[in-house]
Amino acid sequence: MPQDLIHPKNNLIGEGGFGTVYKGNLDDGTLVAVKRAKMGVRDNCRNMEFQTEIKTLARVEHCNLVRFIGYVEQDGEKVVVVEYVPNGTLREHLDCLQGKPLDFAARLDIAIDIAHAVTYLHMYADHPIIHRDIKSSNVLLTETLRAKVTDFGFARFGMNESEASYITTQVKGTAGYLDPEYLKTYQLTEKSDVFSFGVLLVELISGRRPIEPKRDRKETITAKWVIKNFSEGNAKETLDPNLPASPSTNFALEKILELALQCMAPTRQNRPCMRRCAEILWRIRKYYRELFNSEPPSVPSQWRNSSSNGRMEPHHLSSKSKNEASKSCSVQRSAKQVYCKQN
Repeated sequence: MPQDLIHPKNNLIGEGGFGTVYKGNLDDGTLVAVKRAKMGVRDNCRNMEFQTEIKTLARVEHCNLVRFIGYVEQDGEKVVVVEYVPNGTLREHLDCLQGKPLDFAARLDIAIDIAHAVTYLHMYADHPIIHRDIKSSNVLLTETLRAKVTDFGFARFGMNESEASYITTQVKGTAGYLDPEYLKTYQLTEKSDVFSFGVLLVELISGRRPIEPKRDRKETITAKWVIKNFSEGNAKETLDPNLPASPSTNFALEKILELALQCMAPTRQNRPCMRRCAEILWRIRKYYRELFNSEPPSVPSQWRNSSSNGRMEPHHLSSKSKNEASKSCSVQRSAKQVYCKQN
């Protein structure tokens, strides 16, 4: 029973709309996280979230996804048991609630971990899975700052290549991360997760939440504020104040923002797939490390100035990558157009 799993002291980890999460113990001493639904709650939405979570978790296995251990559904109890991840959520770290701020390299590693997790869900699970709630509070960090995506209550099984290209469904997700095309059409695809991932990239870079109601009106919607600064050539203004500026950081900042803006394109056809996002982030990390370790810092020879404003673009790309890169060669102009449309 759940009471046998839960620690008697200091056991509360967090609370959400579904219920409460506790730290617990298995008989062999293994620490686990016990997600317990609110007692007496019998509405269909929470029942569906519970069933969706256990069905999804039971079908996935990846180092960047929280590992499923089991569940209990008995006498009104609804409990999901997963591995215990000890280092809090990504959002807590960005808010500096878990010690010192995350450095830039750690944030880049975390972005890649998340990209790998979502790529697995979209492409390598037994059946394509759309998470529908990719956000910083649904990313847990290990003691070595490896990321694990959690919370599959909103997940939906996607379509195989032989099936329809989208699912028509009720909108689920979190304000600030929701795909505007999905909101408008109720058509859900893997690209809705890509949009949310783009917002998460902006969050990682800026340290800000997607919606900041206490800030000046022009800065309330973080993605909109970032797009404006980027379109005006002021990308450095969007860097988290906790991160020191440097040539390597400034270089990676621009490249990550370019990827984020592609992910947040208004229509899904113009967004990259998650595997492509992971590939781009891998390359950014490689060149970031080269710049970081070089004295004096210098731009890698694999990247060239592509315009008078000094932006860097890769020229050693596969034919497929070249096609995708050509679509994004005017990212800054596109960002300005998007910002103008939103105003």
